[in-house]
Amino acid sequence: MTTTTDATSFADGFFLLGSDLPVRRIGLGTMRLTDATGDDTQAGAQIWHAPADPSEAIALLRHAVELGVQLIDTADAYALGESEELVAAALHPYPEDLVIATKVGNVRPSPTEWVPLGNPAYLKQQVELSLRRLRVETIDLLQLHRLDPAYTIADQVGALAELREQGKVRHIGLSEVNIDELREAQLVTPIAAVQNHYNLSARDHEAVLDCSTTAGIAFIPFFPLAIGDLARPGSSIDEVAAELEATPSQVALAWLLHRATNVLPIPGTTSIAHLEQNISATRLELTEAQLQRISPSETTERGQ
Repeated sequence: MTTTTDATSFADGFFLLGSDLPVRRIGLGTMRLTDATGDDTQAGAQIWHAPADPSEAIALLRHAVELGVQLIDTADAYALGESEELVAAALHPYPEDLVIATKVGNVRPSPTEWVPLGNPAYLKQQVELSLRRLRVETIDLLQLHRLDPAYTIADQVGALAELREQGKVRHIGLSEVNIDELREAQLVTPIAAVQNHYNLSARDHEAVLDCSTTAGIAFIPFFPLAIGDLARPGSSIDEVAAELEATPSQVALAWLLHRATNVLPIPGTTSIAHLEQNISATRLELTEAQLQRISPSETTERGQ
């Protein structure tokens, strides 16, 4: 693992997404802003419906922007498009410096199914629907939610590239890809972002992150706070959090921000208090000794 601690990039907390969109390095993921089970809890989240009463979600989205969040991440598969509608209801007309990212390429046949579908005609249709729901003419960052093995990468990414040429998409991203898939997509069109599962306890995509860093591509780790047993009482993360008068979640986010200057975590939450905690993690400075203490060993991160 290589840890980047560029003083200027980390201190100002910004990254230039797609080389032309400056965003603060902690954004907001909207997957949790749904009525997960119908009983107002997030247990066994299915991401199938928008909240019955959207007022709290709308308030949280607006407060996030007030706090300086400039990257809002959603998807057409979250609550069958209702998540995109919720973002628009809360934030449209959007501030000029706000980047809205969405995803297409996953279908939801039932509350428990997420099925990749990369038919180029389908992808184009879903982008048209996302444009309507988000109330925009151009999507700032459109990500292919999952690659579909039934279609070539050239066909899937090429469909998004056509939409970019038409002015309907500004930048293109990928999700859950390996290095070979990223490089193959780059032969079709410039890639501005990669969104993969990554955090302190899930680091299978170290090589993809390093590749993205070298290429100047944003790396957006989803589930950035799902670190489980690493944050137990008495753990190294717990101890470092106590030293910094912070929470383990804040330390986990700070570690991601120190990991490389192109890392843009998008922690999701339904709590205003947790939102504020997450954003304040940008102010945590971890020493090299603290970084070494909380980082799993090379053998642990590779599952050996």
